[in-house]
Amino acid sequence: MTISSQQALSVLTIPAFKDNYLWLIHDGVHAAVVDPGEAKPVLAALKAHGLRLTAILLTHHHADHIGGVPELLQHYQVPVYGPRNESIATVTLPVGEGKQIDVPGLALRVSVLDVPGHTMGHIAYVRAPHDGEPTWLFCGDTLFAGGCGRLFEGTPAQMISSLGKLAALPDDTKVYCAHEYTLSNLRFARVVEPDNVALQERVKVETDKREHNLPTVPSTIAIEKATNPFLRYREPAIAQQLVKAGKLDGMDTPLATFTALRLWKNDF
Repeated sequence: MTISSQQALSVLTIPAFKDNYLWLIHDGVHAAVVDPGEAKPVLAALKAHGLRLTAILLTHHHADHIGGVPELLQHYQVPVYGPRNESIATVTLPVGEGKQIDVPGLALRVSVLDVPGHTMGHIAYVRAPHDGEPTWLFCGDTLFAGGCGRLFEGTPAQMISSLGKLAALPDDTKVYCAHEYTLSNLRFARVVEPDNVALQERVKVETDKREHNLPTVPSTIAIEKATNPFLRYREPAIAQQLVKAGKLDGMDTPLATFTALRLWKNDF
């Protein structure tokens, strides 16, 4: 399949279900979709924009991320990339950390990171800076705008390691996470770190977006490092707030702080 060069790559936001985002990376002719939990919105977007699907990229096995794949494959016989350490029937090319993928049909190369925690085999896809565009990160349910995924399968230590990999990406990296959870995440963040001025400002900005029915993602790594408590768990003020709320016994280790933080968010 030849690579088209009609225009620079861009990312189309496709809302699905109640609060999912499916990401369609395209050049005006060909497209790859990330985490198509539902096929119909993807097929509609492809038709509306005159695009042909050439690849599917999956981050983890949850149904709201893979459920649309069988129907898409009825329309397009394309490779399906997915985590090598998870059992997903439709995956034809299992990948893991260290793998680089030249996505068929597009001038797009992504590298794979292992980011377990939400699930044991969760992966993320990273596109390096290209033609003046910043790094792109497709992180599924590992890092959210203002939060992180629940630990359904992995451990707090695994999630700390995974989030550390993502936080190490360039500050201007665009964070394409898979859900519109931002405002609820930020409500929790304000309780955890009430004196964070950058967080207070972010709440205003993101609230305004939602009031105008605009997505709050992509975010950036810089914004997350300044406002996301799950990247800021080493801040003394956060540990102090956990102790004050009775969620942590004394100024404990960073691992204990992160663990207490995630448990608090589960019930928030």
